Amino acid sequence: MKKIIAFALSVFSLGFNSPGSKTLHDFRSQTLDGSDFNFSDLKGKKVLIVNTASECGYTPQYKDLEALYQKYKSQNFIIVGFPCNDFGGQEPGSAAEIKSFCTKNYGVTFPMMEKISISTSPIYKWLTSKAENGVLDATVKWNFNKFLVDEKGRVVKHLPSKVQPMDNEITGWIEGK
Repeated sequence: MKKIIAFALSVFSLGFNSPGSKTLHDFRSQTLDGSDFNFSDLKGKKVLIVNTASECGYTPQYKDLEALYQKYKSQNFIIVGFPCNDFGGQEPGSAAEIKSFCTKNYGVTFPMMEKISISTSPIYKWLTSKAENGVLDATVKWNFNKFLVDEKGRVVKHLPSKVQPMDNEITGWIEGK
């Protein structure tokens, strides 16, 4: 009997160290202005993560992303933007240029991280790999892909660029509908 219990405990404990046990809260990044950003500070918040670009056909989504953030930020919701130059070279600017563009043209106040490459970013490796996040595999095909992450830091859903920030799929999720 002791052997069965010991075996069951060892199998059970493997789940805590298995792939997919990492959450968003295990990551850190740098903001556009070079400040440290610890994702563990987002515990208890729903998070929309989006890869952005200043010279893309989807760039006007910044306006609705900011509107979404303003509408729901008091309801434990946050947006985190990751500028990315991977798709069509549509984010060529420096950190200062990106920050200025977002602020001047769209009034962006949600956190914007340093420019990344989707293929080498640890957060995006986690977001796009079921082996890493334990939920889904996803392919980021263009700018303004969106990932929904729950209050416990688990990936919930991946949405393509064409899904608008104020879409029911996003607002309903935030509102718990």
